[in-house]
Amino acid sequence: MSRTPPAALASGPLAVRGFPWLLAGQFTSSVGDLCYAIALPWLVLSSGGGPALLGTVLAFFGISRAVAIPAGGVLADRLGPRTIMLVTDAVRFGLVALLAVLAGTVTPSLAVLAPIAVALGACSGLFVPASYALLPGILPEKDLTAGNSLSTVATELGTLLGPVLGGILVSRLGPTPALLVDAGSYLVSAAALLAVRAPRRERAPEQVDGGPAITFGTVLLRGRLLQVVLLAAIIGNFVYAGVAEVALPTLAHGDFGAGGYGVMLAGLGAGMIVGAVLARPKWRRPPPGYLLAILVLVMGASVAAVPYSGGLVGATVCVTVFAIANGWSGIAIMTMLQLWAPRHLLARVMSVMLLAMSGTFPLSVAVTGWGVERYGVAAFFVVAGCAMACGGLWALSRPIFRNYRHGDQFAEKGVNAS
Repeated sequence: MSRTPPAALASGPLAVRGFPWLLAGQFTSSVGDLCYAIALPWLVLSSGGGPALLGTVLAFFGISRAVAIPAGGVLADRLGPRTIMLVTDAVRFGLVALLAVLAGTVTPSLAVLAPIAVALGACSGLFVPASYALLPGILPEKDLTAGNSLSTVATELGTLLGPVLGGILVSRLGPTPALLVDAGSYLVSAAALLAVRAPRRERAPEQVDGGPAITFGTVLLRGRLLQVVLLAAIIGNFVYAGVAEVALPTLAHGDFGAGGYGVMLAGLGAGMIVGAVLARPKWRRPPPGYLLAILVLVMGASVAAVPYSGGLVGATVCVTVFAIANGWSGIAIMTMLQLWAPRHLLARVMSVMLLAMSGTFPLSVAVTGWGVERYGVAAFFVVAGCAMACGGLWALSRPIFRNYRHGDQFAEKGVNAS
């Protein structure tokens, strides 16, 4: 007698050919990335390289990644997102495998590590816009929110488990095995992409309503919804980077110790997973703009309360609440733009959004470091929380954001462009 598959597997995104394999690839790749994140510092610091060399190598990676993101959007729109993802996975497999070999044979130096870091950063910048453009090409619109949710859950689970595996490998066997795990994860990711059905290729229409075809410049200059979301994202991510990378570890170092910091980071990861799960249902009330504003206000309030929450337990609760709202809002915003953007320009729209989210990182951490030293860490949490809340309220004050409804698409004329 044949068995009836569970309803969750018989319908929705999990019923789409290859999508479960894609989730497995994302999970494996995330585990590998975190193994690399532990192996690289250990390789540099245990070989006498010092923090300066580590910081320089990471800077090379970050700069090349930021530069490559716009190019990744253009190439993904022209060649297809799956093609770009496959090529970059193959290149990164070779680069990390080479690094694993070098880790056991030569002393790490800037001359050895910088070219690999630049190439890995460029591959990451090319990959990310393509990854956000892939799902709308393989999933029906009705399943896109659920697909984004499942994708985020898979990635965050890997983020939770990766440091455990990486820490065990590095502490017992050294950085080389952890680097080999990361290299192998790119092969798994590529195999998963091959299992996904070829996404729909969207070509630019010759004409729209008798006028010229919509270009990326048109969307960027006249897409008011995109402009509002970009500015709000720049404000929010500018203060978030400082909170996550400078203020939170500074607070933990002074009050809770390394173990307490680990507890808060675990709360951050768990909250992101819960937020991704909550984002999956098709919420119809309140409307998207109001829901996002509420989530941003929750984020701002929870950040501001961290140093005043009564100790490690209270701080962890605040961090977890922030992460829930952050994970939920991130999926809602990405789904909004995936549905709103013209299909033939989707990867480029995603690339500018990703730049808004990550491009402020260097300035943010520098300003935060200066501000925390000058005014104290507690004051920064309050300032950051207020800035997040103000960004969300400003976005809600814009009619194009407030009046957005599920499925609204860019139109050069009319409500979606005004």
